[in-house]
Order: sequence, then C-alpha cells, then structure tokens
Amino acid sequence: MSDTEIQQIATEIAGGRPPMVWFTAAAVGVPEGRSGKVVEIGDRSESDFLRVKPTGSKDVLSFSPTEVTLTKPPRDKAATASSAQPKSTTRKEAIVTQPSTLTSPAPPAPSPTPTAAAPKPVAPATEPAKPAAPAGAAKPAAKTTAAARTKAKAPEVTVTLTGTADGEWSVEVVSGKKKTVRGLPVTSSAVAQAAKVLHPEVAEVVAGILEAARVVQESKVQQLQAELEEARRLLDELSD
Repeated sequence: MSDTEIQQIATEIAGGRPPMVWFTAAAVGVPEGRSGKVVEIGDRSESDFLRVKPTGSKDVLSFSPTEVTLTKPPRDKAATASSAQPKSTTRKEAIVTQPSTLTSPAPPAPSPTPTAAAPKPVAPATEPAKPAAPAGAAKPAAKTTAAARTKAKAPEVTVTLTGTADGEWSVEVVSGKKKTVRGLPVTSSAVAQAAKVLHPEVAEVVAGILEAARVVQESKVQQLQAELEEARRLLDELSD
C-alpha cells in the first residue's frame, strides 16, 4: 500500500467513511481475500499502524500496509477465502453425525430403552464447537501481540543543563511529556566531570563557560576587597 493510498484512507476516515480493504497473503491470523474496514491510523513510527476491523468480527486489530490492499480481489478468490473455513467445519459435522445413525438401530432391540439411548448422540453434537476455539483464539493473540509491541516503546528522555554567568548550574529532566526533575542545583565541578565523560567537544564548551564564570568571580572578589579596605580606612578615621 502506497503513501498516496494511506493518505486517501486518512481522508475518508476524517470524513466519517471508514474505507473497505482486503487482506493479502502477508496478513497474520486472517485469511487472504477477507474484507475489513480501517477505523483508525495509528502512530506511523510503528510497523502495524493500521487499525482494521475484519468483516464479521468485533475486534479491531493492528496491521501493516503490506497486509492489506484497497484493490478488491477476484470474486472467485474472495469466495474461496471466505468459504474455506466453513467447509472444513461442515466436514467435521458430517463425521460426527454418522455415529448417531449407527447407534440408533441398536437400541430398538429392547422396547422401552431405545428412547433413553437416543439422547446420547447429543453429547458428541456439542463437541464440534471445540475445534472452532483455536481459530477464534488466533485473533486475540494477534491483537495482544500488537498491543505488546505498542507498549514496548520506551519514552523519550530529555536532560537540560542550564548555567548562568555567575557560575550557577541546574539540571532538568523530562521523561516523555512529564517533567520529573525541576531546577535541581549542581556544582561546577560535577558539571565539568560530566562534560569530560560525554564528549571532548562538550567538555571544551563547558570549560570555556566555567573559565568565564571564574574570571567574573575573581573580579567580584577584587572589588569586594577594595570596598573592604576603604571601609576599614574610614573606620580608622572615625576611631581617631
């Protein structure tokens, strides 16, 4: 399925008209040629981002663009795919009904008892429903696998390191869309060590920032020392 066809599907879904598609031979858990409707287009970063509801099913399953097509298969091929499963079920029922015809002639020998023995074939009649369970179980399994692939995606983590001209540093951490750490103060030495571990270019940039902050602080110290000396001189004059 091309990008143009996917865009066409998205347009029809937005207009409230889920388009009909048909499953290809690459589809897992669904016979080739069976139809279904695309009800949603998920995250395209995933391989199975098409949400399809197969005809006759209440489940919405995830498929890739290679597993469905907008081109309707030939009628004889679609009929073969749709009738393949019912045919196998009919053969199983025919085999089960034969023992009931064989056992029914045996009871007539005792006069009242045949009517009591006749209901016995009812038990085998309920057994043909059991083989249908594996076919139905394949659909939830495919849905569970698609859900597991969706949940396995790890959230993106963003770490932001902020520094001021005065040499003060803080760090923030965002996991997915949630900010888990807000303005946590860190020391200049810790920043320098982390920069050296990350990459030489990062270490070079951080070292330049730290050096500029050191120069600013030295200038402040010299200014404060000069102010302190002036204050002491004035104090001495007042004391005299």
